[in-house]
Amino acid sequence: MTVVRNLLWAPTIGLSWLWGLGFFYSIHVTLTYGWLGFFGFAIANVGGLWLFGYILGRTKRPPDEIIKDIEGRYAGVFLLFQMAALVVTIFGFVAYLWQPIVGEGSGLGVALLLLFACAIGHALSLQQLKLLHIVYTVIGVAAGIVLLVGLRQASDYPGVPLEQFDSRFYGLIMPTLVGFLLGPWLDIQHWQRAVTIKREGGNVGLAYGAGALLFFGFLYLNALTASAVGPIGSILSIDGLPSAQGAVSAATVLAAENGQAYLAVAFVIWTVIALASTVDSFYCATSWFLKGKHLRSNSPLLALIPDGIASSPLWLLIGAAWVAFTAVPANFSLMYFMMPFATLFISASANLVCEALGAKPKFDPVLSFMIGCGSSLIFVIGYIQPVPGFLFIAPFIGLIGALPAIIELVGPRTKAVPVEIVDQPIRMMTPSPLAAVSGTDEITPSHGFDGEWFVMQLVPTYDDTNSVGNVYFANYVRWVGKARELFFNVCMPDFDLATTRFYILTRSFTHDYRRESKEFEQITVRIKIARHNRKFVTLQHEIHSATQGLLGHGEQSLMFVDREHYNPLDIPGEVIKGFLAYWPKDSRLSPNHRPKIEEVAKRQA
Repeated sequence: MTVVRNLLWAPTIGLSWLWGLGFFYSIHVTLTYGWLGFFGFAIANVGGLWLFGYILGRTKRPPDEIIKDIEGRYAGVFLLFQMAALVVTIFGFVAYLWQPIVGEGSGLGVALLLLFACAIGHALSLQQLKLLHIVYTVIGVAAGIVLLVGLRQASDYPGVPLEQFDSRFYGLIMPTLVGFLLGPWLDIQHWQRAVTIKREGGNVGLAYGAGALLFFGFLYLNALTASAVGPIGSILSIDGLPSAQGAVSAATVLAAENGQAYLAVAFVIWTVIALASTVDSFYCATSWFLKGKHLRSNSPLLALIPDGIASSPLWLLIGAAWVAFTAVPANFSLMYFMMPFATLFISASANLVCEALGAKPKFDPVLSFMIGCGSSLIFVIGYIQPVPGFLFIAPFIGLIGALPAIIELVGPRTKAVPVEIVDQPIRMMTPSPLAAVSGTDEITPSHGFDGEWFVMQLVPTYDDTNSVGNVYFANYVRWVGKARELFFNVCMPDFDLATTRFYILTRSFTHDYRRESKEFEQITVRIKIARHNRKFVTLQHEIHSATQGLLGHGEQSLMFVDREHYNPLDIPGEVIKGFLAYWPKDSRLSPNHRPKIEEVAKRQA
């Protein structure tokens, strides 16, 4: 039963990846480069989809934790990726199907179709879309088979050759491989599906394996259809290069003129299903992402925007539709809308994969964008000329932005050497106990002295966090207070409030916050005697995270009063004796104190 539940995800996984890039480019690549060209494109595409599910299914952290951790850093590139995918989908649908079949003035029909698909994505949950996409798959594949059989009967084209490669194809091998292998990682639709499958107790790897195979079937159906009609109706794009994406549309138009209008209807049904399933998935997933990010955001600007507007993907759809409808009359080629997936987005995708595999966050959005733009420019030059070498190296240039994360993940492991710099994470605690005060029992590894510093280690939990998820600011003060009490207990184990003649009071406390910590980070609190005079002792403290370094530091001043009238006292002898081993080296109370030469000369004078 569990296997069946996983397999039911295959249709929505396959359809959600069948946007214009896969649907129409499978036709073009088959007619332009032959069957080997198609299989090279399809295997890379299918392999990237499967690897996404396989890796997320085997990571130690569940996908929902990963997406919460990365959403802030990758929000911009996630949304830009969704918009780029929509541009490819809408442009391909209008340029290679709707306009050739319906003719000019088809914009209103496309707009209604897009709004209808968005309404479905808004009204239905992902589980409901999953069931709807099963129905879509049955209807769409049936229409595609009818189209394939009808075109084969009406056409005398012998079929595409095994291969017909040119220099441009060889240059496109690496962009195709890298772009498709990394592509799914920036698609919010796949993250939403992976999170939902995992929460249901399903197997993400199995579901995506089945979805990838079904997706290959969709591509293969289009390739067979292209092979049945041949490169008819090829057009020259703005760059002067032929595009064969509209071959099937041209064949159905000719078939309709010969009394076989049902073939055009079948192709429209299959293509509309591919478009609608992409758009409703986009709306559902993007809305899910924006709602989650909006709820977890503490930005004051978002508080002024209604939730429905802040989490609505419609503005992305409007932007994508404007770009697509502008590009169609300009006779752009689909290749230039595919290009960003092999250049501009490569750095972010690679960084994201490395983080999912355990690397520390190193993604720099601005740097990655600049590198991606340079990679895109080299790709365009290499494609038009053509210069196969430029095409080949373009994705590697895009990967430069992910090199730090890649090196950390696959490079040699080095052991960190502790350094005495307060802005760096410290690793002072070892499995062996810390040094204990003379005459006392052995101290546990959770607290004890390390030189002049008293060190306490702890791990914050959800109890220590606020509603945002970070550790509540007052808990840092509480931790310092706890470390101070343990410090006193170790130094003065016989101190008893019932019999003491003095009290130790806090005269002042300051703390400079540097960074915030989260639950389950290893926290180290360090405290030591910084200075003193006759009546007051100043303690210095630092709070460190094992992953973030210095979280904050500060000081507190202690005063001593008698227990009867709270009159100020000089530092009591019990305190001097208890703190004897830990007075600052420049203190006259320290047993290690050595007067400076200037002081000795001054006394002798």
